[in-house]
This record gives sequence, C-alpha cells and structure tokens, in this order.
Amino acid sequence: MEWNLLFFLNSILLGLGLAMDAFSVSLANGLNEPDMKDKKMCKIAGVFAFFQAAMPMIGWICVHTIIQYFNAFRSFIPWIALILLLFIGGKMLIDGIKPKSDETEKQKTGTAYLLLQGIATSIDALSVGFAIAEYAFLMAIVCALIISVVTFAVCMAGLMIGKKFGTKFSGKAAMLGGMILIVIGLEIFISEVF
Repeated sequence: MEWNLLFFLNSILLGLGLAMDAFSVSLANGLNEPDMKDKKMCKIAGVFAFFQAAMPMIGWICVHTIIQYFNAFRSFIPWIALILLLFIGGKMLIDGIKPKSDETEKQKTGTAYLLLQGIATSIDALSVGFAIAEYAFLMAIVCALIISVVTFAVCMAGLMIGKKFGTKFSGKAAMLGGMILIVIGLEIFISEVF
C-alpha cells in the first residue's frame, strides 16, 4: 500500500465501520445519562477511540509476531464480546425496569463500566490487524490514528443524540440503552460465529 488518497479514504471508511458499535453504545450512554457534562462525553468518546485504535494495532502486531497464538484466540472474540455486552446491557435493562424511588439517582457510567464497554465494542477490531497486515508500521499507526479520530467524532455524535432523546424519554432510556447493547452483542456473535 502506498501513501495516497485511497489509503486515507480506506482508513476513514474502516474507522466508520468499526465505530458503529461504539456509536450505538455512546447513544445508549447518552440516553442513560441525559445530564452528562461535556468533559465526561469527551472521556467516553476518548476511551472508545483509544480501544478502536489499539485493537487493530494489537492485531497488526500479532500478524507480524505471534500469528499462530492469535488464530487460536480469534474464535473466542465473539464469545467475549457477547458476554460483556449481555452483562452491561442486561444490567442497564434491569436498572430501567426496577421502580426508582425519588432519592435514587440515575445510574452513571463509571470508569470500570466504560472500560468494559470499550473492550466489548472494539474486541472484534483485532481482526482488522489482518486487513492492515500489508501496511508498514508507520502506515498502520496512521491508519489506527485515523480510526481513532473517526471513532471519537462518531461517538460524540452518538452521545449528543442520546442526551437529547434521553431527556425526553428518561423513564425508558436505560431499558432502550440496555436493549441496544444486547442486540449489538448478539449481532457481533452471530456475524462472527455463523
């Protein structure tokens, strides 16, 4: 691959494709927490952007070093994503169904929870390392950075949309967000296994 317009276009399109799961989870986070501050929105989008860039690079490194071990691990990727997203989505769904007392504050997205979301939505991006395996190291880094920037922008859009509608549908927002995460987990699992 050469440094040309096609390389940058491919990297942007790859970023858009990879960011769709993170967009949906960002949307769910915004729905769940409609009063989220801008700083927290940047933190959430930053975590997703980091993982969406890191996973393809880890895959690229595996292709160039320990390919036989990565191939053995690859079959577990859909299972890991499914379990993580079912856990997170199920918790959001249950929290949305439970009757809330007046003192009960809406569930906020904590750091540990956010890291789980970041891993769950980006773990399938490990296999992108195979797609960019022909790239030299510097090109792979630039591609990962482009994926990161695209993911950040897409996630910020998801958070803003989620916040807007989360305010209008605050009672059902956690349930909707949980269902979105469960559907994403099932989609990743079904598309990778079958």
